[in-house]
Order: sequence, then C-alpha cells, then structure tokens
Amino acid sequence: MTNNPDSPAAGRTPVLSVEHLTKSFTLHAINRSVESLRSVSFTLYEGQHLALAGASGAGKSSLLRCVTRNYLPDSGRVVFHDRTEDGSETDVDLTALDDRSLARLRGRRIGYVSQFLKAPPRQGPLRLVTNAALRRGLDLELAPAERHEKAREAAKQSLLRLGIEERLWDVDCSVLSGGERQRVNLAAGTVSPPRLLLLDEPVSALDPHNRALALEVIEDLHRHDVTVLAIYHDMAIIRRVANRVLLMQDGVIAADGSPGDVLRAGHAALEELVA
Repeated sequence: MTNNPDSPAAGRTPVLSVEHLTKSFTLHAINRSVESLRSVSFTLYEGQHLALAGASGAGKSSLLRCVTRNYLPDSGRVVFHDRTEDGSETDVDLTALDDRSLARLRGRRIGYVSQFLKAPPRQGPLRLVTNAALRRGLDLELAPAERHEKAREAAKQSLLRLGIEERLWDVDCSVLSGGERQRVNLAAGTVSPPRLLLLDEPVSALDPHNRALALEVIEDLHRHDVTVLAIYHDMAIIRRVANRVLLMQDGVIAADGSPGDVLRAGHAALEELVA
C-alpha cells in the first residue's frame, strides 16, 4: 500500500507504541490455551483515528484491553508517549506502571469509552461528566469553585451535544436506557478531550438519530488533536471517522493502511463487518 499512515511523516509525533504484544487465555474447562494476540506491533501517531476491524475473535478487544491494561499481556510492551506541561516528551510503559500512577494517567491523559457505562450508585449524568472534566485537569489555574463551575458548564455542553436533555441530568444513571447510558459514557470520554482516547464500539446501542449526533462528536475530535484507537463493526462508520485501519485476523495484523485501501482489498476478515 502507498501512503502508509503508520510511517512517521514530517512532524508527526508518536502517541502510542505497541511492541510485540502477545496475549493468551487458558480455558480450564477443556484444558486448552488460546492465543488471542501474537506479537502485534504498531505505532499510533498524533491526530490519527485508528479503527480496529476484523471478525469476532480476531483479537481486537484483547488488544484494546491490553492498552487500557484491563489485561496484562504475556509479553511485549505498550508505551504511551506523553507530553508534560512544559512541552517535553516522556515515555510511559503502561505494562509496567504501578496501579496508582496508571489510575492518574487514565483520568487525565488517556480516556476510555467502553460499551457499557459504569457509574457510581445514585449519580446522575451531569455529576458524572463534570467529575470526568475535573479529572482531566480542566482549567487547573482557577480557584476550586470557579474550576468546578467551568467543568460543570463543559459537562452541560457535552451532554447537550449528544442529545441528553436537561430533565435527565440528575437522574440516576442506572435507570437510563441503554442508548442514553452509552451517550453519557461518550460525553464523559470526550469532555475536555484527553491526549489518547480509546473507544469500544461507542455507537453500538444507538438509534440512527442519536448515532448521527455521536458520530459528529467523534469526528470533531480531530480539531482538538485527540488521537483515537477504536473498535467498530460498521464499514460506513470506519470510512467516515477513521483515517487508518488496522485489520485483525487470528491475533495478528492482516492489513494496515487507509480505510479506502484496506476496505477495498476484499480481505476475508472483513466478511462480518456491516457494509
């Protein structure tokens, strides 16, 4: 393929490096080991929106969960290339980072939008998204009360963009519909956007109208130089929002390139995706 988006083009800064990542699972019931990832390596650059595509069981979710460190790999590294407040670069090995430092990094510099919202009990959307904005370090130079008000206003705008009406802002998240919870989750992930955002099928539960709202928010991330690693099962969505596709098959990378190149190639691994 030409114009491989994985090549460090002029001025392009790496944000995430995955190096020889291997992950296996032991199925105790049948005394068998299954290799989910087999020496997967790639580099994700600043501003890229990389879609992970492939059939069920190809290794997409295992890869994303190794990046979030919900899974620890058997071998290999996941390195986050961060930028400090003074503009200098620093490399963080996520596979070796202590839990406290990882939690702090997740809150401020790395966002994760899972398929399902996990909200504390009796917490409404407005409070949930406001807290997400505060964890991101929004307007740290302000006094605490003013900073909280700024975060609250940012949360309101994020919820409104995703069609979450004001009457729902203080409703316990646990009683919202599946689609409402997914949009609240996306609002929390995109408010004061982080350096790296991980998305796991972020629009899977949405009807056409609300899916369109969500995709507008996701498309807009490039204006904030947010780097995105996402799982999608819809080729139309990949063509719309992604500028690079990593096609997974049997735990390895089967193709890596622009959506046009990869999706036109007719790989068997694309057969399960919605056209």
